Amino acid sequence: MDSLKTLQDEISKALVSTTRSASRISGADVTFQRSLNPDVGTQLDAQNARLLHLAQRLLENAAASSDAVGPKLPDVESVDANWRGVVDVIDSLLEKADTSLDEYTGVVKRLSPAGEQAAVKARPNIAEKKIIPKPQLHFEHLPNNYETGGFRPLMTSKPHASVLLEDALKKFKDSKGREQYPHPYQAEIEAYDFPSAVYERSEPQQYQPFESTTATFVDTPEALAMMLGELKTAKEIAIDIEHHDNRSYIGIVSLMQISTRDKDWIVDTLKPWRRKLECLNEVFADPNVLKVLHGAYMDIIWLQRDLGLYVVGLFDTFHAARSLGYPGASLAYLLNRHVNFQAQKQYQIADWRVRPLSTELFEYARADTHFLLYIYDNMRNELIEKSDFSNPERNKVQDVLLKSKEVALQRYEHPVYDSHLGLGPVGWHKLLYKMPAQFTPQQFSVFRAVHEWRDNLSRREDESPLFIMPNHAVFSLARTMPADKPALYNAVQHISHLVRANADGLVKVITEAKQEGVNGPELNHVLKTIADMKEAELATKFDAPKSVAPVLVAPTPEVRPLMSTVAVPAVRALASEFWGKLSHRDVVHEQKNIPTVNVDLALPLPPLTAEIFADSNGITGATPKSEKRQHTFVAKEDRPAEDQRTDMFIVKQLGGRKRKRGDAPEVQSPSTPALDPMTNDEIMLDAQEDSADADRLREKAAKKAAKKQKKKERAAQSAGLDYDEPAFDYANAPSVLHAEDGDGKKKKKDKKKKSAGFTAFSGLTDAPKGLPRAQKEVPGRSRTFKS
Repeated sequence: MDSLKTLQDEISKALVSTTRSASRISGADVTFQRSLNPDVGTQLDAQNARLLHLAQRLLENAAASSDAVGPKLPDVESVDANWRGVVDVIDSLLEKADTSLDEYTGVVKRLSPAGEQAAVKARPNIAEKKIIPKPQLHFEHLPNNYETGGFRPLMTSKPHASVLLEDALKKFKDSKGREQYPHPYQAEIEAYDFPSAVYERSEPQQYQPFESTTATFVDTPEALAMMLGELKTAKEIAIDIEHHDNRSYIGIVSLMQISTRDKDWIVDTLKPWRRKLECLNEVFADPNVLKVLHGAYMDIIWLQRDLGLYVVGLFDTFHAARSLGYPGASLAYLLNRHVNFQAQKQYQIADWRVRPLSTELFEYARADTHFLLYIYDNMRNELIEKSDFSNPERNKVQDVLLKSKEVALQRYEHPVYDSHLGLGPVGWHKLLYKMPAQFTPQQFSVFRAVHEWRDNLSRREDESPLFIMPNHAVFSLARTMPADKPALYNAVQHISHLVRANADGLVKVITEAKQEGVNGPELNHVLKTIADMKEAELATKFDAPKSVAPVLVAPTPEVRPLMSTVAVPAVRALASEFWGKLSHRDVVHEQKNIPTVNVDLALPLPPLTAEIFADSNGITGATPKSEKRQHTFVAKEDRPAEDQRTDMFIVKQLGGRKRKRGDAPEVQSPSTPALDPMTNDEIMLDAQEDSADADRLREKAAKKAAKKQKKKERAAQSAGLDYDEPAFDYANAPSVLHAEDGDGKKKKKDKKKKSAGFTAFSGLTDAPKGLPRAQKEVPGRSRTFKS
């Protein structure tokens, strides 16, 4: 695993570097460089050839592990031309990986067994010839793959019945109008009450040591009878089965494992007398015996189909794991979690038809049920601890039991093929839903024809459709539509012997379907029809009328209807004094019948009349508009005399000289405040003298005010208060009308030196700088983070 991780990291680094280099090359003008320097063109051609060779080798190796044909890539143009073949190889690998993951995680239980015998871990090619003879050919009741009616249960008697077998097997019609047989134990399962021990916490009963015990192999009727006698005395049993479906159309139950608290059995279900296992219904349908299975959805179906066995009182540990929120729900996970037992899951897809069973297969089969009852004890206790029995939504025990009942009520139905719409478990619609494709009408016709041909051949030869031809091969034939056998063999690799034997018939089917597809339906149209049909079925299912008990409603008191005239339009004239005669469509006719509005309100509304919404012009009682104040004209000679005093004075008018210390002003204006003779720092300056001293004083006062302002702000911040800045002084702010120089002086015309003056857009560049230009990445480095 470590070496694989190291290899993966090395490949990833190489791919990242190569991708970046290729991206840089694609961004350059390669054509110009090629024409400018012939050596560059030679090197580019050499690298193209090398990359194509590597891609060809990768495709060949991938195709060897899949069932697709690797395309040839002789030149660059062939990549686009053969891109569909590349996709086929990748789809084949992904399909196998998806199948293997589903089987490993337990989502699909034993979907496609394969491999050599038990010791082989790798899955071989599904088209490989098997040397094991088909055991179904020796059964007393040979399987019939062409049955189309309802599946009649194989039971001949019904132990522990509350409804007789004859009454339980009365036919009914399903939603599609087909006659079906009901579940013979439906009434018993629905009315079943689990034993009280399921709801009670108890100490888990320890299992028997796995190394010092073994299982009893049941392959005779006498051994079957002895096992049945011991099973009747048990209170809980664990059940599991091994299934094979690669060399059979509907599949075969190949092995069945049963365990009690003290003993294990492995039952051979490939014996010709396998129908005699129906006697196990005496235990499987016994309501006093709890049956524990894991992932029993398909097991229930297979037991009905092959052995006529039905389970009453099922506890499915898969649903228990989901209800408890386990990170895994497979049986291998539960064995590892509760028992610390490592299951060898490579044997899960082994060929269980082999007889005699090897030691590895025998022990693997026994481990599936040997620890299952102990696992059930632990999970039951956890469910009880996490359940609230008073709240149905939090009752995890009840939730698991209900889901287990739903699993036990599953019914087997014959796989009927629908060639028109491809619905059903064996139809082509399910395949298109999982692997969508875009087909022309001819390709779509070939796809349906090949899929139906494969199904017919599988039924006739009693083989799995995947053994006849893999799914991706059906898509390849639909896209290529080969016209002869060589083209057929070239389109599909690993042809099975049955396809080779019937190749002529397959080519004929493809040719006929191609001709019919010229006027055939479109793929999207058929899919749309199927989707609409399913939506209609769902709507019918959920919208079906149900008998609902009448609900008694208390009578409401009579409410007087509220007459409202809000919606009544005003009467309009047929002509306008300004616009003239109105058009016919603009005329609003009066409504003859005014509907009444019955509105129940908590508070009554005032009466709504048309006068409230009408124009006030010409209507009495309207609110008058506020009139403007009228000013009375007064002649100039009658007006009062204005006060000629102002606060402005000129120093020159007061003497025009410096006032010395101790001197008094010669002229004292009434509007001018008296100067304090004791103030020696004030100096009256002449208007024509230099104002340098005044500027210094003004600057000093401004600095002092700013210092005082900052002191107030710091004091407010230290006290935790919000300091409100003073309002902006628009009168003294610099503007175009009051432009000043940099030193605060008014502008003066200076022919020698031009002053900068006021600039209206000087502050626009003070915004924060934006992001710099994007830098190109250098190979091997990234600018996402900086150290």
